[in-house]
Amino acid sequence: MDFGLVLQTDPPASEVVGLMKRAEAGGFTYGWTFDSCVLWQEPFVIYSRILAETSRLTVGPMVTNPSTRTWEVTASAFATLNDMYGNRTVCGIGRGDSAMRVAGRKPNTLARISEAMKAIRALGRGDEADLGGGTVVKFPWVRDGAQLPVWMAAYGPKALKMTGEEADGFILQLADPFLTEWMVKAVREAAVAAGRAPSDVRICVAAPAYVTEDDSPEALAHAREQCRWFGGMVGNHVADLVSRYGADSGMVPQELTDYIEAREGYDYAHHGRVGNPDTTFVPDEIVDRFCLIGPASAHIDKLNRLRALGVDQFALYAMHDAREAVIDAYAGDVIPLVNAGPGGRPGQPAGTEPEQATAPA
Repeated sequence: MDFGLVLQTDPPASEVVGLMKRAEAGGFTYGWTFDSCVLWQEPFVIYSRILAETSRLTVGPMVTNPSTRTWEVTASAFATLNDMYGNRTVCGIGRGDSAMRVAGRKPNTLARISEAMKAIRALGRGDEADLGGGTVVKFPWVRDGAQLPVWMAAYGPKALKMTGEEADGFILQLADPFLTEWMVKAVREAAVAAGRAPSDVRICVAAPAYVTEDDSPEALAHAREQCRWFGGMVGNHVADLVSRYGADSGMVPQELTDYIEAREGYDYAHHGRVGNPDTTFVPDEIVDRFCLIGPASAHIDKLNRLRALGVDQFALYAMHDAREAVIDAYAGDVIPLVNAGPGGRPGQPAGTEPEQATAPA
């Protein structure tokens, strides 16, 4: 299993770079950031510095959207970084929650995401792309062998279907095994129906991780308060799904929708922040289901369950009071054991993947 670190691009940018370097040294292979230019600093500028000061890390946004920048500008940024540092970027893309709403715009439609994914991927690889209205362009400076995978964030049935049909990877922003199984199944079925192999779509689960020294009530209570903001962030997307499909339509699992009944509103000034006052409606059960909290052994158990469901990467959000500690705990106590071979010692690559498992509700 690959491991990624997800950060907000708060100033100073040097701190973001330093945490990414620490993560790479600890065995992480992906470095992700938010992309919301009003709330945080411009990530592509910071990616250049991260790539210059690391050697193996793949970087990208979790997630960008098709409207903050024009498609050719987004593709050019990725292609330039890849030309400088050697195919070490990934384009995570979605509808644009905070980036669009803070700017007074609505999130993008799936149709626009589909068009953008095709154009950004093609341009990043040096191919021609239609920017709309019959305008076809190509970057003459992109070298042979350039690659730009595009991974899509999704929750709803139409978005999951499109992910399976078109994306190189699926980003699921929660770590509940039951919902992971449900959504991965939808993505893979769509891929097969489109004539693709299920393995054509990489699966990335992204969620906060907080490692405690023990599983005492006090330690777990603190960890929950550090991660409760995540349920509010996911709740924004869930609210959109309920508005579109209804809470009892059967189109979206009630295991995802039920918890937002007490949600009253959301102020993006606190987006992704510990202590967000608009996330008090999120119950402890949701924090436990959506996040990874507790001692290292609890993280290992849950990660093994997720890997058995086909998850290729776990990307941990480190928006809490223990960023360095969680990176170090994963480096020393989690990643080596999750990726240990059967009967092998920590640090050995996995030999055979676990069989498909059914997650409990």
